[in-house]
Amino acid sequence: MTNTGRPSPHTSGGRKTAVAGSRMRVVAVSPGISWVEVPEADLRVLCGCPADSVKHLIKRGLIVPTERGGVTFETGPNAILLSDVSLQNGAFCNLSEFPILQMLYRQGMIIPGHPNCSGRKPLIMGLAQQVEAQLEYVQRGNYGLLSEAEMMAAGVPSDMAAEWMRMKLRFAFGAIRQPRDLLDTCVIADGPAILPGGVTVRRLELNVFEFAFDGETTTVDLNLAMGRTYQTPYHLGYHDLEREYFSIVHSGEGDGWDPERAAMSSILMFQGKVYLIDAGPNIHAALQALGIGVQEVEGIFHTHCHDDHFCGLTTLFRADHRIKYYAVPAVRASVAKKLAALTSITEDSFGEYFEICDLELAAWNDIEGLEVRPVFSPHPVETTVFHFRTPWEDGYRSYAHMADIVSLDVLGQMVDDDETRHGITSELMMQVRQDYLVPADIKKLDIGGGLIHGCAEDFRDDASGKIILAHTALPLTRVQKSIGSGAPFGTVDAMIPPYQEYRQRSAHGYLAAYFPGVPEHQIRILLNHPVVTFNPESILLREGSNCGDIHLILTGLVETIEPDSDHNATLSAGAMVGESYALSGDPSRETFRALSFVRALRIPALLYRSFVERNQMSERIWRLSDLRNFFNHTWLFGESLSNLSEVRIAEASEPYFLAAGEEIDTAGRDFVYLVREGMMERHVDGSVVEYCGIGEPFNESEVLFGLTQPWRMVAGMRSELLMVPGAVVRDIPVARWKLLELHQRRMRTFFSHRQQAVAS
Repeated sequence: MTNTGRPSPHTSGGRKTAVAGSRMRVVAVSPGISWVEVPEADLRVLCGCPADSVKHLIKRGLIVPTERGGVTFETGPNAILLSDVSLQNGAFCNLSEFPILQMLYRQGMIIPGHPNCSGRKPLIMGLAQQVEAQLEYVQRGNYGLLSEAEMMAAGVPSDMAAEWMRMKLRFAFGAIRQPRDLLDTCVIADGPAILPGGVTVRRLELNVFEFAFDGETTTVDLNLAMGRTYQTPYHLGYHDLEREYFSIVHSGEGDGWDPERAAMSSILMFQGKVYLIDAGPNIHAALQALGIGVQEVEGIFHTHCHDDHFCGLTTLFRADHRIKYYAVPAVRASVAKKLAALTSITEDSFGEYFEICDLELAAWNDIEGLEVRPVFSPHPVETTVFHFRTPWEDGYRSYAHMADIVSLDVLGQMVDDDETRHGITSELMMQVRQDYLVPADIKKLDIGGGLIHGCAEDFRDDASGKIILAHTALPLTRVQKSIGSGAPFGTVDAMIPPYQEYRQRSAHGYLAAYFPGVPEHQIRILLNHPVVTFNPESILLREGSNCGDIHLILTGLVETIEPDSDHNATLSAGAMVGESYALSGDPSRETFRALSFVRALRIPALLYRSFVERNQMSERIWRLSDLRNFFNHTWLFGESLSNLSEVRIAEASEPYFLAAGEEIDTAGRDFVYLVREGMMERHVDGSVVEYCGIGEPFNESEVLFGLTQPWRMVAGMRSELLMVPGAVVRDIPVARWKLLELHQRRMRTFFSHRQQAVAS
């Protein structure tokens, strides 16, 4: 029996217990990631593979360079144990793409003649559902769209689709291979599964597994504790950014193998708005280090679907609004198919989490004064590079983001004008070369080399004002250093300076929307106060202190810390720190602490109370403040919601009361129910399998999929519920995403309970 549909707050993700381990090596790599090695069986298992798991293995010395027979290659895992659930605390759990690539190519398991090429394939194991999902996800990661028909369905003209397919098959050495040609699989069902060398693995409970070999056992736990996230393998520090008119913030210059740097990406600021270019691993940590809340992100420009540019998309789902998604339709289609493989959502659901803004290929697309031109780049999956520009005093200021590109030498070897053979035409070769070398004020280049990445020497004569070299894990050579610059994390290239205060404009927008109908001159009373800066890890309001000032967050992130509780809420732009305590005069019951550099409008509490009374809004603000305080203490709504979203939820919600022992019929009722007081019990086959305490939600299956939940909800005591309309919740991506995770976990525990009941 569990307390909640999510991991217990007492679970220690990644914990292992070795009963006896002289022949089994077990390493706690990172929360949610473990390593089990049985040398006698030649078995090395990566247990859990969230984003950047390869980098964690490198940092722990579990992947190291070695040499055999004059060939240098890497050590590493040869098997992957998948999580039973695809999502934990909002993040992907099973991202096997880079670990599999490491096994196939960097260890040499697929390279003919390599000392590691013995015919053995990488092994993935886990629930049948997760194994099948990984096979589809790996295929999409390898190839993107799989046929000309899929390309044309995404809007690619037939002649262009034929040429792209010729190129794709050249990259694929002549054939789109099925994942089972590259991988072995093992389904872990009810009993022990037999692995190579006589090792067995069985599931003890959800995400908890026992390995056994020759009488010895060890246990690994892949659960993340409530509120925990997968760790970042590198340190990013803290950076205090201005909101600029037109600037580029460098948020990653490494690649998927660099253990010390984030993968290649950039953040573009335009007229005070924040846009991402790609979303790679640990983008949540990058945004926090830069003092950018996900609520501030206006949109993302997406180049392609490889994990080092893709797997941070879940961070953007943690906003309370649909972030704008900018890509050409073919890239969007490949991304949606890969995302669908990783989760239980359909491809069509992509537009329920993002506001889709399709771009026209090879044309200048105007986005409120920012012009962007996506340009085709040859790659194994559908890919574009981006040119950005905006008018300024003497013409344009421009930035080119060139990830992922291919070296002109490799591209030249692919030229074949015979349309019956795989390759590209000489005409396309010349067009790509011309597009790559279009000058810009600043140009960031992929110089990763090999068969599918770029080469710095191709840009030796590039006329761009500044070239930045990225997408590599290797130190720059003397020749490369003479061609381009580096850009450490958090550095900024400001191309057009700001001559207006964007934070003050944001403050006006937040207050005007929060106090509808209040005259403008009254709003300006609140605005006429200083914007103050809080350093990272500093306290804005301490538990037990009286609130002398309210702080309206304009940029940055603030966490709330409750005594005797594992729950932490995260507040971002638009949230008010201390409002309820300023209104009531009560001491704060929690501590508010800066997670990054924070800029906030400081409003004296006495003035704020008199403002509310003077504008006859006391009753409304008191009620909203009470409900918003409750929301901030819930798992579902306690993260990344703006004041306005909380107000919208509060105004749409209704109370619902139950006597002790009373059952609630949720069939056909499009509401998320939150326990406000009391406790609810989840009954399966006459047994209580979960207690839902204060703040816990239920009825997620009905709201997301229109499915009647296969269990009964009964009040364990007199209880008050808050009914939140499903339409309101579905319009908030972060809430929708959390409910999807909760649905998957509860359905998994339901089927597990049924299987155990049948077995007994």
